[in-house]
Amino acid sequence: MQQPAVDAAALEDLLRAAVAAPSIHNTQPWRFRLDLAHLTVEVGAAPGRALPLADSDGRAVHLSVGAAVFNLRTAVAHHGWRPVTRLLPEPDRPEVLAAVHLAGAPHAPGGDGNSNRKGNGYGNGRYDGRDLYESIWLRHSSRMPFTEQPVPQPVLDELVRAAESEQADLILPGRGESARLLAITADAERRNNGDPARRAETASWCAPGRHPDPGHGIPPAAMGVMDAGAQLPMRDFTGRLDGPPRPAACFERDPQLLLLSTRQDRPVDWLRAGQAMQKVLLVLTARELVASFLHQALEWHDLRWLLRDPHAGLCHPQVLLRIGYGPVGAVTPRRAPLETVNGAEHPQVGKVDHAGTYGPVLAPAGR
Repeated sequence: MQQPAVDAAALEDLLRAAVAAPSIHNTQPWRFRLDLAHLTVEVGAAPGRALPLADSDGRAVHLSVGAAVFNLRTAVAHHGWRPVTRLLPEPDRPEVLAAVHLAGAPHAPGGDGNSNRKGNGYGNGRYDGRDLYESIWLRHSSRMPFTEQPVPQPVLDELVRAAESEQADLILPGRGESARLLAITADAERRNNGDPARRAETASWCAPGRHPDPGHGIPPAAMGVMDAGAQLPMRDFTGRLDGPPRPAACFERDPQLLLLSTRQDRPVDWLRAGQAMQKVLLVLTARELVASFLHQALEWHDLRWLLRDPHAGLCHPQVLLRIGYGPVGAVTPRRAPLETVNGAEHPQVGKVDHAGTYGPVLAPAGR
């Protein structure tokens, strides 16, 4: 039986949602392959967009791809399909990190793909993504000072459940443990700034005019400011040894940190952690909170190990976040959706028929 065609606007929206995900240094290290003969979007890593020094094992690439997969799942459900997701689906094709199948007959946009499920998408600690779709477009990292207003415990509990539903753990460190994590992060920031090769790698993606592709990286407006009190080790993307000091401001005295971890540390766990990270970020956004990444220590193997909660048992740190109430971060650039599709130069890619739909034969050669 022939699969129904996918509306061109809906397909573009799915890809726009996926590429709106965060990635290390906004490198956007993902590629998509559209196999609409089987109503499937395959997601892989983009060659040439890795960070060999900051991400020598590819863990951050997997986290970034996982975040894009969660956005894709959320958009698929929003457009009336049921997203069926497989991670590392084909051993003989290791370049395919995930595949999202558009299952079931499409129904009215905005649902969750399950007519038997009721409520607002937050039932029994499980999230169907239905009310997180709008948050995709509102989420931006904020590297500015947050207010002293504490995050309510019910919201923190909600974030923990969001991570658990994606097979990850979210640890809420107390004040003493937060101080320890910040000290480790500060050590990593000093290492990064003292390593010319790492500074050059970061600058190649984030410094204005250093890279020929304008649709990536972190522009100056999104880099935020440094902490005048030297308590919060905010990342200096420009490398303070290369120029004048970054602007500084007073940050919150008691920052709320979140440490996302997994029980194992395989590539599939990194993909799960990326999805859990993005779900947490979208829930935060829906609750009018903002977040920034404190990723420096996770780029050094010895410091990443030290981030482990000594009381958490099996714990492999994947993401360290600072959250709170504060200004929304500036928008960072994104590549056009079709630029991220494998075989985008193929004459069939992006071709729209007279009915305004992508035909079911859209699948670049080279499978």
